[in-house]
Amino acid sequence: MNKAELIDAIANKASLSKADAKKALDAFVDTTSEALKKGDRVALVGFGSFSVSKRGARTGRNPQTGQPITIKAKKVVKFKAGSDLASSVQ
Repeated sequence: MNKAELIDAIANKASLSKADAKKALDAFVDTTSEALKKGDRVALVGFGSFSVSKRGARTGRNPQTGQPITIKAKKVVKFKAGSDLASSVQ
């Protein structure tokens, strides 16, 4: 499902116009992004939680040459599915 299909689905489920559904989805993405930039955790009970964790520097290999390379440390976004979401997929 891409963003346009998700907007259509939200509009149908919530009886909203596509424009309102797009605004709601964009607001959710923006608000979640801002919270994660600040280092906060975003938890939606039953659905899951978004958090930021630090990945340390490590050594990898260039697949073409086999030479070792250093991969810089960085922050990564993690998503952990909630129990309701996990059980509905099974």
